[in-house]
Amino acid sequence: AEKVLGYDLLSLCLEGPRAELDRTQHCQPAVFVASLAAVEKLNHQRPKQVVESCVAAAGYSVGEFAALVFAGALSFAEALYAVKVRAEAMQKASEAVPSGMLSVIGRREANYKFACLEARKHCESLGIEKPVCEVSNYLFPDSRVIAGHLQALEFLQANARKYYFIRTKMLPVSGAFHTKLMESAVEPLAEVLKSIEIQKPLVCVYSNVDGKKYMHSKHIQKLLVKQVVSPVLWEQTMHSVYERKQGTEFPYTYEVGPGNQLGAVLKKCNLKAWRQYNHVDALEDEETANT
Repeated sequence: AEKVLGYDLLSLCLEGPRAELDRTQHCQPAVFVASLAAVEKLNHQRPKQVVESCVAAAGYSVGEFAALVFAGALSFAEALYAVKVRAEAMQKASEAVPSGMLSVIGRREANYKFACLEARKHCESLGIEKPVCEVSNYLFPDSRVIAGHLQALEFLQANARKYYFIRTKMLPVSGAFHTKLMESAVEPLAEVLKSIEIQKPLVCVYSNVDGKKYMHSKHIQKLLVKQVVSPVLWEQTMHSVYERKQGTEFPYTYEVGPGNQLGAVLKKCNLKAWRQYNHVDALEDEETANT
């Protein structure tokens, strides 16, 4: 990773500084590498039960690159280079406009599209041209991330009760990822992906863009680019992955890499599938993992 990136990623992950690690341009490669390190650990622990009998993979946002490397569609070094370019381009795009992401838990009657429309109108009244405010992540029933101009997100927080939002929280990110505000990051990523050899995945990998399986290499190339400016359909992906006939057992699920937020989301989307869930962190030692 250090050779591809040109800096010592391991010491940045282990020693910080935290503010540098949190920057988009460093955070994305770190998540990608730490996820694949956790896959390696899992492979050493239970090669037969897990990696060799895996039926499907999916990754959240930048995690999709890790899922595709795991599935044999991309090589590690080439995928990491693409992630580097993607992260730097997204960092640049987020510095161009004051924007961000707002995590929202809503009541059943919450109308996210209407709330975003009103937030955009509010921005127009402030003189902002072509304001952006849209759902950028579908997490689980009644939970969304809304991204766009900061003024739009502040408006939604101030009017949360009107839109039936129970809880709103600004995320510690510098930009409106997975929205039109990332448009300038599309071209650099598209160029890199054209120069990379992409194979058909050996196991099913589900796309963030439509929640469906990738079919072939051109499909992967196209959707990885589209993903930068499209909402992450994670809730829909969970339904696709875990769709089963009544009475069929659910597979074991492993979340590999930093944090166990995807496990928390799975629990809300599908409690039965979550009962077979495990989290694998590259750093955790065996004892703590098993307690």
